[in-house]
Amino acid sequence: MELPPIGLGTMGIDDPETITRAIDLGYRHLDTAQIYENERVVGEGIARADVDRDELTVATKVWADSLAPEDVRRTTLESLDRLGLDSVELLYVHRPIEAYDPERTLPAFDALREEGLIEEVGVSNFTTEQLEEARTILDSPIVAHQVECHPLYRQRGLREYAREAGHVLVAYSPLAQGAVFDVPELREIAEKHDSTPAAVSLAWLAGLESVVTIPKASDEDHLEANLAARELELDEEDVTRIEKIDREEKLFE
Repeated sequence: MELPPIGLGTMGIDDPETITRAIDLGYRHLDTAQIYENERVVGEGIARADVDRDELTVATKVWADSLAPEDVRRTTLESLDRLGLDSVELLYVHRPIEAYDPERTLPAFDALREEGLIEEVGVSNFTTEQLEEARTILDSPIVAHQVECHPLYRQRGLREYAREAGHVLVAYSPLAQGAVFDVPELREIAEKHDSTPAAVSLAWLAGLESVVTIPKASDEDHLEANLAARELELDEEDVTRIEKIDREEKLFE
């Protein structure tokens, strides 16, 4: 699956016009989830946008309490109804907890793909061991693994695994909920490029092999700034400094 280097994370977005404006600005990868309770908002925003449906990659996620086989199908159909779509390009197992049983859950995702309700299967918040297990059970390829990833939690092991396995690592919370603004190395790199720590963080992620990112933004200035980070070119020294930041902060368990 070809995903743009910077997409839109929609958690917390409650206005369809934000989605529409993002699409108008050039966002083509929209990421939502059942637990965000805004699939209808995302769907309304897509419906209002003047863009062909086949230009968009829409992703949603089945929450942990709905991972029994019958619930996977039922809640996916409910997600499609809320989104106003016949299918989505990407459906994730949101977290491998609660009702997740790989031997029962994953074949339900294969069935949805065979039925044409989803194009591809993804997983989120998996360990390398869980990824390996899932790959042995699924008939479908895992095309994306979504995890927390930012300059303060760099996920080297999962990035390397993504390169070797041939899937994309989709980095959520790329700005570490604003913590990147307080990192001296990022501030200095930003000053060097007449940019911002946020843009540096996004450019670093977007420039990594087999990695894309989905920052969340609501207002137009931030939507534009995040998308513009694609144009920021970090040099080898910048990348090395980011990789060597002596600080680790994981936001989500």
